[in-house]
Amino acid sequence: MMFRISLVSFLFLFFTGNVLCAQHLAPHFDPREYHELLDLTSLQRDTSLEQSNAKAPGNFRIVYRSPEVGLKNRWDLWINRSRSLGVISIRGTNGTSTSWLENFYAGMISAKGTLQLNDSTTFNYKLADDDKAFVHAGWLLGLAAMAPGMVQQINRYYQEGIHEFIIFGHSQGGAIAFLARSYFQYLDGLPKDIVFKTYCSAAPKPGNLFYAYDYDYITRDGWGIRIVNGRDWVPEVPFSIQTPTDFNTINPFANIKKAFRQQKFPVRVALSYIYGRLNRPARRASRRFQRVLGKMAYGRVKKAVPEYNRPVFVNSHNYTPAGTPVILYPVKGYDEKFPFDGKNIFVHHSLNAYRWLLEHVYPTSER
Repeated sequence: MMFRISLVSFLFLFFTGNVLCAQHLAPHFDPREYHELLDLTSLQRDTSLEQSNAKAPGNFRIVYRSPEVGLKNRWDLWINRSRSLGVISIRGTNGTSTSWLENFYAGMISAKGTLQLNDSTTFNYKLADDDKAFVHAGWLLGLAAMAPGMVQQINRYYQEGIHEFIIFGHSQGGAIAFLARSYFQYLDGLPKDIVFKTYCSAAPKPGNLFYAYDYDYITRDGWGIRIVNGRDWVPEVPFSIQTPTDFNTINPFANIKKAFRQQKFPVRVALSYIYGRLNRPARRASRRFQRVLGKMAYGRVKKAVPEYNRPVFVNSHNYTPAGTPVILYPVKGYDEKFPFDGKNIFVHHSLNAYRWLLEHVYPTSER
């Protein structure tokens, strides 16, 4: 009897152990993991593949670097075979006017639909289930240019045993990382047993509240992380304007005019006047943002991507953060290390600032 129990126990440990070992990625923020990702993304500029591999942390090796596509977008694929892990590292703004244009092209469009990239190429996408989910037009254009190559490389290395991937980006790269994770969630062209973990570092807001709800749901329990330096202004943009149409369908503003009509004449007039004074400025501001950052910015984008057709912009500009927040709070010594001189507006947005805070908020003994 003791032998049989021991055999059962052995088989149980053997098979469950294999299952546990099959997945190396764990949910929630891992300071060591994030430190490695910062090191990898620092190699995206001005380094050849050979130089990148020579400087890479651990057992990571770069196996693919995409060409520049879209509005100067690029991404790298790193593989760590000892951990059976792939890292999709999306480059942030590269300093060119074309790359910056992608950030300013901030009109909101539906989180599911089709983009016409040129006469022969369309990008069918779904980034959320909710019809009220909207996203940033510029970063979606960046994703559309890179996504086919990402899917191709993921499928290739899946066949070689890489079934877990981290999606990472800093700044603009982080904004696109949100959308990439959402795209992979709803795409039929990827194996369903792939495990994705997402780190969006210093990322601006990718879409509206209903997109954020969807993203936070599909990455629930620690699989979608947003890292923010408490001094960094970039995660606070784009501007957010909330109007009554940005609420859930069932809300007290949906039939507010009907409610006003049920009041006595003096009260009805007073309430209508007050509500109009509060509602109209926000609605006008939202339309103005959509016109300038959507329709007008599209004219500039059209010069960079001549065959790209203008998408349908929605009448909303209610941007909101997404992802589980990890705040790198400016601890003692930070402001002396990274002083603002009145001109260096990106001092708190840099990789060095984020790395310094990481190492002080999560010292080596804790990592």
